[in-house]
Amino acid sequence: MEHMLEKDVERVLFSEEELRQRVAEIAAEIDRDYAGKEPLLVSVLRGSFVFMADLVRQIHLPCTVDFMAVSSYGSGTTSSGQVKIVKDLSEQIEGKDVLVVEDILDSGNTLSYLLQLLQARRPASVRLCTLLDKPSRRTKPVDLHYAGFSIPDYFVVGYGLDYDEKYRNLPYIGVLKPSVYGGE
Repeated sequence: MEHMLEKDVERVLFSEEELRQRVAEIAAEIDRDYAGKEPLLVSVLRGSFVFMADLVRQIHLPCTVDFMAVSSYGSGTTSSGQVKIVKDLSEQIEGKDVLVVEDILDSGNTLSYLLQLLQARRPASVRLCTLLDKPSRRTKPVDLHYAGFSIPDYFVVGYGLDYDEKYRNLPYIGVLKPSVYGGE
């Protein structure tokens, strides 16, 4: 059955198969890099929940998961730079190896703030894993350890990524038609 939201997608950027393959590759890198450790994966809600679910099922090490929600976008399409913690971690991270799992690294404003905040809690390490990296939009430097795909400045949806809370349930990542969000 065709997805009702597909009419708003200009084209598929990464298919289900490409996503599955890349997630498995990232998980293998994590298995190698964290050998002998027990990483705590922190999903930054809501965009990363699909990526996180697939990633954690491909990791073969013992690991734990936790969730944070931060808000910075409001309802616009660009980050305001103002960051608010909507849901904090459930557990202490002091002495732990923390891997922040994010859907997309854009301007870096939110993640730069978040990584500093986590670092202040004295974990053994903090690394960043993002499915998508949009380097052309970066305004703050952010150390990125694992990146699924580097993309141009497209407005993308699907596989957890939304526009106005819709499209997260598309099984692939697609470019949203500009007419949908009032772009050119």
